[in-house]
Amino acid sequence: MSAARPYIPRPGVRAPAAPRFRQNRKAELRIWWREVDRVLLGLVLALMVIGSVAVAAASPASARRLSSSSVRLDDLYFYWAHLRWQVVGLAVMLGASLLTRDTARRGGIILGAAMIAALVLVPVLGSEVNGAKRWIDLGIRFQPSEFLKPAYAILLAWILSWKLRDPDLPVIPATMGLMGLVGLLLMMQPNLGDAMLFVGAWLAVAMLAGMPMQRIMMAGGAGMAALALAYVFYDNARHRIDSFIGGGTAFDQVDLASKALLGGGWTGAGLWLGRRKMQLPEAHTDYIFSVIGEEFGLLMCGLVVLLYLAIVLRVIVRLLEEENVFALLAAAGLVVLFGGQAFINILVNLQLFPSKGMTLPLISYGGSSTIAQCLTIGLLLALTRRNPFLSRDGLGLKAALARQEKLR
Repeated sequence: MSAARPYIPRPGVRAPAAPRFRQNRKAELRIWWREVDRVLLGLVLALMVIGSVAVAAASPASARRLSSSSVRLDDLYFYWAHLRWQVVGLAVMLGASLLTRDTARRGGIILGAAMIAALVLVPVLGSEVNGAKRWIDLGIRFQPSEFLKPAYAILLAWILSWKLRDPDLPVIPATMGLMGLVGLLLMMQPNLGDAMLFVGAWLAVAMLAGMPMQRIMMAGGAGMAALALAYVFYDNARHRIDSFIGGGTAFDQVDLASKALLGGGWTGAGLWLGRRKMQLPEAHTDYIFSVIGEEFGLLMCGLVVLLYLAIVLRVIVRLLEEENVFALLAAAGLVVLFGGQAFINILVNLQLFPSKGMTLPLISYGGSSTIAQCLTIGLLLALTRRNPFLSRDGLGLKAALARQEKLR
């Protein structure tokens, strides 16, 4: 048998590029694995695993409540759907974590502009669910406010970082205008919970960007005044606050959720053995933390809280040595939105906060929420990537890059 003939390039004919492409892709993945925050990634995956089990526990309650004489949902209907959304979310998370900071910034700006435009269209084209217009149905139904959350943090950081080029630019008023526009569009749905979350994220990022204390006090006073005006003139806010204080349908739901959460004791009743969850209106979304408490106990609830705290603290620690202003502000905004939504949901389940209609990030069932939260984590992983040789060995840039090249 004759030996294989070697490839001899001919004039005008390019050599095959596939092997080099595969080698470059493998090298990029190795670099990503060394630079990505594997501790943060592990904490997030742990939350998603708990979420899968929690949705399996809550699925029968929601499936039976939503079944009718004509349509009978399988008890694990929401569980199987949740697994599919988690697979899509994982792909989005890992894909976003591979982005460079410049690409993440550009993508966030484009996504933010698109989702603000979608919010404008929600009152016209939106589909109504439970008395609120928050979704747009274009063959695939999605909630623009969920996808705006990661983009909003990118937009705030991008605008505030302009001050490095020109200290005289009015970046704080510009971000206030953005926050006001988003808040107004959300309250039209109505979606007071997300509006308050966006305001809180703006305040945290603006403070980190160096907003003077006088303006911080003024912003706090304006926020209190806005809340008072919302109570007087905004029916949704008045209804939720009155229900939280003096009873009503929303109060009954939160009271039932609190009783279900505490009813399992320290170790819980066991998977599919909870009874109070069958009466919860949104067991698989808004009140899934109460389902965890009833079926798996307060110890598991404590573990969930610790995981959220660990994610927030891990990002903060990761940002302590960050020198890029945009990355610092964007990551801070992302983690405030993520952690803030988690703890608002938990406080509602504990009957310590008015009902907001918010999901528990990475745990509750939901297509838009799952993918958007995974995108948030993916952007956090991209923005907090670090070259380990630059931070640990104190090497110069050229020496660190040379050492990294040898490891390839």
